[in-house]
Amino acid sequence: MKVLVIGGGGREHAIVSKLSESPEITALYCAPGNGGIASLATCVPIKAAEVEKLADYAAEQGMDYVVVAPDDPLCLGLVDLLKARGIPAFGPDRAAARIEGSKVFSKGLMKRYRIPTAEYEAFTDLSQALQYVKSAPCPVVVKADGLALGKGVLICQTNEEAVIAVTQMMRDGKFGASGSQVVVEEFLTGPEVSVLCFTDGKTVKPMVSSMDHKRALTGDRGLNTGGMGVIAPNPYYTKEVADRCMREIFLPTLAAMEKEGCPFHGCLYFGLMLTADGPKVIEYNCRFGDPETQAVLPLMESDLFTVMQATTNETLAQTEVRFADSASCCVVLASGGYPEKYETGKAISGLENAEKTARVYHAGTKRTETGEILTAGGRVLGVTAVADSLKTAIEKAYEAADCISFVGLHRREDIGALALKAR
Repeated sequence: MKVLVIGGGGREHAIVSKLSESPEITALYCAPGNGGIASLATCVPIKAAEVEKLADYAAEQGMDYVVVAPDDPLCLGLVDLLKARGIPAFGPDRAAARIEGSKVFSKGLMKRYRIPTAEYEAFTDLSQALQYVKSAPCPVVVKADGLALGKGVLICQTNEEAVIAVTQMMRDGKFGASGSQVVVEEFLTGPEVSVLCFTDGKTVKPMVSSMDHKRALTGDRGLNTGGMGVIAPNPYYTKEVADRCMREIFLPTLAAMEKEGCPFHGCLYFGLMLTADGPKVIEYNCRFGDPETQAVLPLMESDLFTVMQATTNETLAQTEVRFADSASCCVVLASGGYPEKYETGKAISGLENAEKTARVYHAGTKRTETGEILTAGGRVLGVTAVADSLKTAIEKAYEAADCISFVGLHRREDIGALALKAR
């Protein structure tokens, strides 16, 4: 079968790598791909948000299946466009993708169906939002309604900070149209857990839990990023917690989406906070997380392509989803200055040595005509090691990461430290 993967980051490299193991796939393509993906798939120079071009390309080239990995094309309706052309795809349609594309929609969904989450208020009017945050109990969380590359969430310690956050989003357009509406939430405390789930609209099969590290700097300091590293499984996510999440969050969310007339197919990501009152939803994503995917998929023993097809064909209940009883750690190597201003085009060395002990997933790279790999983004590489114990996986990931260098390289030195302490 000819399969096209949409996207060009570390998540997509991990997906392409796992799909390349499937005996059913005879030809693998990726749009736009990156310097690492190019060694596994034919890269197609079409951007992920160019949904009409992608749908046309898939039809013209006779693709048998398309994996839509990033949020933008999902929210722009690429799955709908592919369906109209008779091409099956992995991922939710545009209506279901609203669960990530609009915080107002997802919070409203949870409120209507009593799915545990933080208390909140939503605003479309700047003056009303300002009036509210001036007296709201702090800390308070201000979220842009739409997609913002994982950076549209600001934790405000004071009312003054909340006023600035709301003003920057709603008046100054810090996140463009995504910030024209805002959600203001109560601040929750407790361990965070990411759980990616395969679903066909009725059945849900969770993957291995994980722990993301969002802040840019060691010690959980600095600005929010798309993710600086991740470990799996998450030690806080016990069987008891998992069973409760299934009863109170996962299955009720699927049922709610079906009742709303937009059943969810694909990968549904649950960002959870384990509070003193029980697990609560911080956020939904309508796709695989990044960099969670780079830690979770290396542990998957089932054939990824078979499982993906089952979410499309609504046969997930009869499909095995199995993961190894091992641990993994992914350390992200970023460009200096990320998540703000950074330079690209820096030569990367040491990849071959690193790959002797770990998987190196390319996130923001490009390959020159001479075969040289250069930096081409904020998050450049994800170095993932798998081992029998989390401690060994962390050690191996950093050992491999030490082999790699480029000008301005930045990384956190404490990926997995909190998880080790918990264990």
